[in-house]
Amino acid sequence: QVRLMESGGGSVQAGGSLRLSCAHSGDTRARNWMAWFRQAPGKGREAVAAVLRRGGNPSYADSVEGRFTVSTDNVNDMFYLQMDNLKTEDTAMYYCATKLSGPWNEATNYRYWGQGTQVTVSS
Repeated sequence: QVRLMESGGGSVQAGGSLRLSCAHSGDTRARNWMAWFRQAPGKGREAVAAVLRRGGNPSYADSVEGRFTVSTDNVNDMFYLQMDNLKTEDTAMYYCATKLSGPWNEATNYRYWGQGTQVTVSS
């Protein structure tokens, strides 16, 4: 079992920044990959970014490349998403997820999910 809990969402104006946090615990093997997904109202769940928990080059969606940065703190079992230069289209519920293996951007590969944290960007 894996437990994930997101925090750090909120409301911000376009051009602003937010940092999301994900506290994770449980089966180490199941937390091999850490990822952020998001889902806007009326849309499907979209992969935002992912990284191997033990280290490696992160992967990013084209829509956030250069604006968002993921990082891990393996001492404290935390996973972060730094979001800069936010745009109105970034408004969504953001979820932390973990998986053992498989393509980083396919939600069906992720077995464990947090409850989500809302990000709202206004113009």
